[in-house]
Amino acid sequence: MSHTLEIIPARPAPSTLRTRITGTRILGYALVCLWLGLGVALLWSVVSNWDMDKVSRYGPRYLNGLATTLALTAISITLGAVLSVPVTFARMAKNPILSAISYTYVYVFRSTPMLLQIFLIYYGLGSFRSQIEAVGLWWFFREAWYCALFAMTLNTAAYQAEILRGAIESVPRGQTEGAKSLGLPTSITFWKIILPQALIVALRPYGNEIIFMIKGSAVVAVVTVLDLMGQTRYAFSRTFDYQTYLWAAIFYLAIVETLRHTWAAIEARLTRHLKR
Repeated sequence: MSHTLEIIPARPAPSTLRTRITGTRILGYALVCLWLGLGVALLWSVVSNWDMDKVSRYGPRYLNGLATTLALTAISITLGAVLSVPVTFARMAKNPILSAISYTYVYVFRSTPMLLQIFLIYYGLGSFRSQIEAVGLWWFFREAWYCALFAMTLNTAAYQAEILRGAIESVPRGQTEGAKSLGLPTSITFWKIILPQALIVALRPYGNEIIFMIKGSAVVAVVTVLDLMGQTRYAFSRTFDYQTYLWAAIFYLAIVETLRHTWAAIEARLTRHLKR
């Protein structure tokens, strides 16, 4: 009769654990100090070289570009949310044709850069001007703003469809089985039981998607849309002052941080019953 010896690794001594924790904290504090130092240096650079003439000249353009960025993001996110619903159901459908079409759409738009998609829509479809004029849509595709909005909507709809599909499929199947045992209709089960739980799961990914779209919207400047980045490029081309990009960075940082804290408050409010 043979015996097998099981070797159990020795636990690190408490002093070793304290040393590791202390080292991690020191590294964390050092990184925080580094970021604070960089922030102070940038702030000092802006304050010490402040030029009120440039602010008065280009400030209104920045505000106009900020409004364009927010409008593009808000409209594309809203239209993308509407479009993502049928795409989600098609992805989950048992019909292989619908499932294949929706999968291809999601795969293509999630696997290619949004900049490339804007180029294909703005410049690519522009090559078919006569055909587009024949169906009366040239007024739409000749404008860079509409093309950028169209590309951003298709892009975010693909991501939102996957977010919604993953959230719905994350709901335990026991919820559906319990509803069936009570004799609830399928529609009531989905809208009253499955969807509310799925939206709670999708809250954080939806917030991340909105932030991604705000930052990603900067690429529309390459097709002559004067959003925040477009106005920044205009100001830099006239002044050759690197601070014009610092101003844009501050605007983007303020938008993202405001949205992040607002979304965190909304999430905390909607999930307060889960923390009891």
